[in-house]
Amino acid sequence: MASHNRPAQRPPTATETTDAVVVGSGFGGSVAAHRLAEGGRSVVLLERGKPYPPGSFARSPAAMSRNFWDPSEGLHGLFDLWSFRGLEGVVSSGLGGGSLIYANVLLRKDEHWFVHESPLPGGGYENWPLGRQDLDPHYDRVERMLGATPYPYTDTPKTVALHEAADGAGLPVSRPPLAVTFASRPGAPPVPGAPIDEPDYGNLHGLPRSTCRLSGECDVGCNYGSKNTLDHTYLSAAHHHGADLRTRCEVRGFSPRPGGGYEVRYVVHEEEAEGRRTPTDRLPVRRIACRTLVLAAGTFGSSYLLLRNRAALPGISAALGTRFCGNGDLLGLLLHATDAQGAPRSLRGSTGPVITSAVRVGDTLDGEGGAEHDGAEHDGADGGSRDRRGFYVEDAGYPAFVDWLAEAAQMPGSTRRMLAFAAHRLRARLSRSPQSNISRRMSTLLGPAEFSDASLPLLGMGRDVPDGRMGLRNGYLDVDWTTATSLRYFERLRSVMSDLGAELGAEFHDNPLWWSHRVITVHPLGGAPMGRHPGEGVCDSFGEVFGFPGLYVLDGSALPGPVGANPSLTIAAFADRACDRLLEQEASTPRHPDAGTPTPTDPRDTPGSRPPDDSPADPPAGSPAGGRPTALSFTEEMKGHAALGEQDPLRGRETGRQLRQRLSFRLTITTDDVDRFADDPAHPAVATGHVDCDVLGGRLPVERGSFNLFTRGDDPADRRMLYRLELRDPGGNPVTLTGHKDIRDDPGADVWQDTTTLYVRLLAGHVAPRDDADAPVLGAGVLTIRPDDFAQQLTTFRTDGPHPGRALQRFGRLFLGELWDVYAPWLGREGLR
Repeated sequence: MASHNRPAQRPPTATETTDAVVVGSGFGGSVAAHRLAEGGRSVVLLERGKPYPPGSFARSPAAMSRNFWDPSEGLHGLFDLWSFRGLEGVVSSGLGGGSLIYANVLLRKDEHWFVHESPLPGGGYENWPLGRQDLDPHYDRVERMLGATPYPYTDTPKTVALHEAADGAGLPVSRPPLAVTFASRPGAPPVPGAPIDEPDYGNLHGLPRSTCRLSGECDVGCNYGSKNTLDHTYLSAAHHHGADLRTRCEVRGFSPRPGGGYEVRYVVHEEEAEGRRTPTDRLPVRRIACRTLVLAAGTFGSSYLLLRNRAALPGISAALGTRFCGNGDLLGLLLHATDAQGAPRSLRGSTGPVITSAVRVGDTLDGEGGAEHDGAEHDGADGGSRDRRGFYVEDAGYPAFVDWLAEAAQMPGSTRRMLAFAAHRLRARLSRSPQSNISRRMSTLLGPAEFSDASLPLLGMGRDVPDGRMGLRNGYLDVDWTTATSLRYFERLRSVMSDLGAELGAEFHDNPLWWSHRVITVHPLGGAPMGRHPGEGVCDSFGEVFGFPGLYVLDGSALPGPVGANPSLTIAAFADRACDRLLEQEASTPRHPDAGTPTPTDPRDTPGSRPPDDSPADPPAGSPAGGRPTALSFTEEMKGHAALGEQDPLRGRETGRQLRQRLSFRLTITTDDVDRFADDPAHPAVATGHVDCDVLGGRLPVERGSFNLFTRGDDPADRRMLYRLELRDPGGNPVTLTGHKDIRDDPGADVWQDTTTLYVRLLAGHVAPRDDADAPVLGAGVLTIRPDDFAQQLTTFRTDGPHPGRALQRFGRLFLGELWDVYAPWLGREGLR
């Protein structure tokens, strides 16, 4: 059976249709693809990464060095690493999403941790619009599908040790359900390496799987197929029901269609491009139309897509980008464990799956956050109160090769043993010793490996404070979150880890990132939080985006705060619940006769297709009498701030400043004929270049641009400089930037401010000048020229033609003459004083 479907070969500009497009194949996307396909809908799932059948995960150093995700550098690997202001993030790229590298834990969110209107330090609150009772039936369903099974072995050293430590510390400990197959069939005893019976829906990879070999390789990809990852379960079932699973397909944008539904734009990272640099912004764009669009690209991926495509989503909630957190993730280290006699205690962290046990520490919400295990007291905020936030501590196993790396890093001991071995062999050679067996010496060379054998990482996670904000900075995803407001939570978590270590006679050590109060999360959450209304969240409790029927967010980005426990099961249950409602609604709503059929776009959406009588004034063509005209150009750079949802440029600037949403452009203004430019009352020229706009998704080339140096309005004493730039956001949605500089003689010396301040509005569509008043306004802002940029601008004037000196003189005379006409009255008044 084929492991995945390659995209159909069609012209890049053609648009295909389907009932539903699912973006991403993690816990939300895989569940949605399966449920919708099972319900009879045509489904196309787009996954940017490649498939990973058993045996394909990297293990060698050479393969691991390429096992990262950055297609522009030829890297099509599994791990996608992010670094932000206060934390690092690790997510995955591949068919199966985060399940490929997660530690298999299927814990339910604690009933009392579905908080309601819990205050946050910077204002606002965390609120879950659903509760445990809403998700319990779906938890049941997902657990059955993923084969949830507690760890069955009773003699694994790290498991025994953590249970003993928790008992000694007076903390509850359990073996959580794991999505791992330990027995070849239900009811059979656990046996490492036994063949696994396939389910009725088969397996999309078409390769055999075997039961867990206790190798600790869960987080780097299981090469035996022992993990019940999404490709082996939900995606195989979705494939069985007809879902079209497309790998190496990265979504770049989407937009609502005039007749309903959505158009999705994506590129294909061809297998042949792996290993070589590829300018991914030049890849051909493919299009697919759908009635239902499910965003499930993970917290970073879905939030990024929504942020980049905000221009296509007028009125989307201002909560977009809020409620980010890392689910309280913190890695700690227990080193040099000892037994009651003080001898090294074997923990064998590389034996077993990564996680086998979970220690639960109570929360004030469930009445278990008593004074014990309170940790150091700190003045930092913790959710706006001194409530104690609950968490889990789990064993964090690892592959055996980490043991070798850890031992190799113990330089003093390794060096001493190596020198002793070399000295012994040298003496044996010189003395011609007859003792030929050197097994004992080789054992001594390797050493007792007590460091790796008596050490164990611990993974903590819980209810940190979801007060982070996600946005775009120069087109890149940016996350503003630090440990400051969650510091008391983290100190309490560290204290419990230290207590567990003490019970094992071990030393507790922070991971090096914590030295600067940074954390690394494998569970990023938030960015498109659910809520009861648009003022509180981006989507409702079923993941449907407010104001955009058929657009769903079904992944960790929809969660309005930390799960506390490992979040994978909650995300999957949330998606399963959403699909119940989605299928019920579609069953009760007659299908629109045009559904799934491409709808012709507004002709204004296509560059250059505006009716001729609406075109902005272009410079007249032709040559003056007497020969070739002289062209002139200069480059202008302006910078400022803008915000969506604002119509007044000044308010847009202030909101944009507060949210750090920058807007700038670099334009080259060109007239092909300076004489005609000067003689035409509109003084028209062409503007080319690019716009950098955080709220529109980064750098956007100007598809068509015009500039008018001075125009006259009703008041003959006033002038305006006009800018009109036709752009297209990453989702392919047309946008027009219109701007004007007001040149008027106000009280005071304002000539510099007037000529260097541009008031900007962002309009939906490629809008003709006569339609400005009726066009939807997406946002507004203000741009200015800084003195150093103005000085640079003066050096950019260029001419091309037979009369360069005269062209510069004519332009300068026009510019200064118009300014004189406007400001001469003020100069006269000043001279009379």
